Amino acid sequence: MAKPPVCKIMDYGKFKYEEKKKASEAKKKQVVVHLKEVKLRPKTEEHDYETKVRHIKRFLEEGNKSRVTIMFRGREITHKNLGQQILEDVIKDCKDVGQVEMAPRMEGRQMFMILAPSAKVAQRARDLARQQAEASKKDHEKSEKSDKSAAPATTGDSKPEGNPVATPTSASPTASGS
Repeated sequence: MAKPPVCKIMDYGKFKYEEKKKASEAKKKQVVVHLKEVKLRPKTEEHDYETKVRHIKRFLEEGNKSRVTIMFRGREITHKNLGQQILEDVIKDCKDVGQVEMAPRMEGRQMFMILAPSAKVAQRARDLARQQAEASKKDHEKSEKSDKSAAPATTGDSKPEGNPVATPTSASPTASGS
């Protein structure tokens, strides 16, 4: 510690403002991972299953996590092995873009698992998001520059600003009584 202590006199409001600006800049640069859910049933047909798997792959390629849920209705709950088989098929079909983050488990009448993007796919999604953020920042800066250059020039024949002067509407005063 210095002797005598050194201190800096500063504007606290300005300091707080700059801290808030830094925090918002950091927030713009970070990538938010969402959890997207896809619901299936034990009796889901082949084409519907393929469509759902395509959606799961798209979510993972965007860098988001995907929750795959098998919903059991009525007596379907007695055939949990069908739901387990569907989830294993999803794992096999999505192994090139994702990995299992949470293994399949039962919760009430639903069996679910969570898939996360593989490291290579997640890095690609982060890079893409970073590029988009930089491009939008450049576009924003260009639009600000064009707004400043497009400001109209003032001319000498414009009306002066301020309150207008009231003028009388009738020239003759009213006479009371004759």
